[in-house]
Amino acid sequence: MAESEPDIEGRIVARLTARGEFVATAESCSGGLIAHRLTNVPGASACFVGGVVAYSNEVKCAVLGVSRETLAAHGAVSEATAREMAIGARERFAADYALAVTGIAGPTGGAPEKPVGLVYAALATAEDVVVRRHDFEGDRDAVKRQTADAALELLWEALA
Repeated sequence: MAESEPDIEGRIVARLTARGEFVATAESCSGGLIAHRLTNVPGASACFVGGVVAYSNEVKCAVLGVSRETLAAHGAVSEATAREMAIGARERFAADYALAVTGIAGPTGGAPEKPVGLVYAALATAEDVVVRRHDFEGDRDAVKRQTADAALELLWEALA
């Protein structure tokens, strides 16, 4: 990438603004980092409608509409939960796109079937919901950075 070329969040804001489209976020393990990166771009208010940090299961259910059955069957860190978070954010914020992430940033909280660094990133649109599983390495900050990068990449691919 050339030095003068905007970073991914800058490109996303420019593309969404040009199209008159909107994005929202639903974040768990990234703690609001995706929204932070998007809103650091001047003019982001033209396309970023809002977001929620749904760290607890209660907030995932009450605010985003994740079903208790999904959480009981699959857990908070799962493809199904990420999917429902993205759908809920898209609907509640009336956005064209919604990014959602859920995972285990560490250093504790992992298990053999769900290790530290496991993250699900989802993108909901009017047509579809795409969910990707990631297995990141590094400390808590590294996992959070990689999570935000992966989510923004997912959105950028959809906008390309």
